[in-house]
Amino acid sequence: MRSSISEIDLHNLTVDDALYQLERYLNKSVREGLDVVWVIRGKGEGVLRSEVHRHLTGHKLVGEFRLADYYHGGNGVTRVELSDW
Repeated sequence: MRSSISEIDLHNLTVDDALYQLERYLNKSVREGLDVVWVIRGKGEGVLRSEVHRHLTGHKLVGEFRLADYYHGGNGVTRVELSDW
């Protein structure tokens, strides 16, 4: 049974470092049985958002993802629902 919600902050990381940390985090989150994780990356110019979303698209551990609603960070945060794969 899955439980809890967790987050990772990728602020101030290069794209390569951010994607590496994100991949480790997704694997850890699935092992811990999490349902939803929040990826905090900031707004900036949107480069990190684009690359994070590209990485999540079709990822075997990801059921779906979307930008967070306004009260959870809006354009600066991605909400990721993990799959049961």
